Amino acid sequence: MELVTPDIGLIFWMTVSFTIVLAILKKFAWKPILQGLKDREDSIKESLSSAEKAREEMAKLKSDNEQLLADARLERDKIIKEALATASNIKEDAKTEASKISGKMIEDARTAISSEKQEAVAEIKRQVASLSLEIAEKLLRKNLSDSKDQRALVDQFINEVKVN
Repeated sequence: MELVTPDIGLIFWMTVSFTIVLAILKKFAWKPILQGLKDREDSIKESLSSAEKAREEMAKLKSDNEQLLADARLERDKIIKEALATASNIKEDAKTEASKISGKMIEDARTAISSEKQEAVAEIKRQVASLSLEIAEKLLRKNLSDSKDQRALVDQFINEVKVN
């Protein structure tokens, strides 16, 4: 029964030894343990703060990336529109240039045709004049004596030959 009802001396010495152990623990172990717990708490807070900052930074980077992507899409659309406009302008310029060139070629061809036509007419006139002279020479040799017949013949030739 001694274990169930301890003596006053045992309680006293147990209290003294507990107090001594408590004092030793308080002096040597309690502060380092509390300091370790405080350091661990600070490190956890710092880690949580860093994680929160990293999450905010990631959200900001994601937002920035989305903005950059949207800007890139706008720039791409702008470049495509400019390219299409430039292609359209080049196409229109090419059509206009081709039209000008074909008009110039047609005008040059008309000028060349007109020039060749005038040269042909001039050549025909020269040939007609030459033939007329030959005919007149032959007629003059044949009919030098009769002037009335010569006048009638010359008038007839003049009426028959109409030069443009």
